[in-house]
Amino acid sequence: MRLDFIRPLYERQEPYASVYLAGLSGPERLRRWRSLSGELADADPRAVEVLEKAVTDTGRARAMFASGDELVMAETLPKAAEQALWAPLPHVTPMLRERGENVPHLRVIVDHAGAELTVFGGGSPRRSTVEATSWPLQKTAQGGWSQRHYERGVEEAWERNATSAARGVDEQVRRIGAELVIVAGEPRSRSMLCDHLGTKASDRVLMVEHGSRRDHGGFERDAETALDSWLERRRSELIGRYHQSAGPTGFEEVAHVLREGRAEAVLLPGELSHSVWIGPGGTQLARTPDELRRWGVESSTTDRADSALARAAAMTDAEFWFCDELDQVAALLRY
Repeated sequence: MRLDFIRPLYERQEPYASVYLAGLSGPERLRRWRSLSGELADADPRAVEVLEKAVTDTGRARAMFASGDELVMAETLPKAAEQALWAPLPHVTPMLRERGENVPHLRVIVDHAGAELTVFGGGSPRRSTVEATSWPLQKTAQGGWSQRHYERGVEEAWERNATSAARGVDEQVRRIGAELVIVAGEPRSRSMLCDHLGTKASDRVLMVEHGSRRDHGGFERDAETALDSWLERRRSELIGRYHQSAGPTGFEEVAHVLREGRAEAVLLPGELSHSVWIGPGGTQLARTPDELRRWGVESSTTDRADSALARAAAMTDAEFWFCDELDQVAALLRY
């Protein structure tokens, strides 16, 4: 999981009120909020006030993070185990676990007239369309001496449109760092599109069977299945690499490589509620305050280990994966 989307949470140095509220509505939601808000007795009153306003906005399960007088992030979740916490860092681990892996990817439906691209990454999904720039698009059985010439013109138009669509895909892959490009649509157009993709996009293509620009239902189901399969393969690959390389294991070793910016991925066995020491900088985390002082950090405080690890992973662009089969936190190295 990439943690780019939570980086705005670490732009503030003030403590956070983190609240998880189940999907309730009306008086019951307010009752549950008032019960939870009792756990924020030491919190900044401005943060509590901001959260109370946000609670009434929707009846869906949410994770909400407020600092000072600002609601910095509110994320809708499938469900939420209710809790509230006032701490130096936002308590993001339950949100990350419930939200699922955040994989930047593209979903592409292509035909002879262009392509429809949906970008998942760097915010809410964004859909764009690459329309045909060349005609004609349909072959005919008109016969006569011009038939072959006409058909060649049609195929050349398909090729130009596929090239245009490929440029759009390449641009988005570069922009969001896409891990996967899921492609559906007319078979010949899919083949042409792949022929014109750059190496980075081409290496990430995964074809699915169903989908057209007029019917998204089958495509979305296939895309979700493909994404789940890719995630499981990626998780298995990371765990396999960790076992083969005997990478950093335990909080102290993982914290050390995060401070040096050498962690490619952090593998978390689940929530880690024990306290560790943190400084104001994104990678300042350690088992003891003396260790932080050796790194030049004079002012430190304590917070949850998982909150500190999530911040350090987000600020160093390390992947963050939940791996229940592990019994302690581990990491893979970039170099």
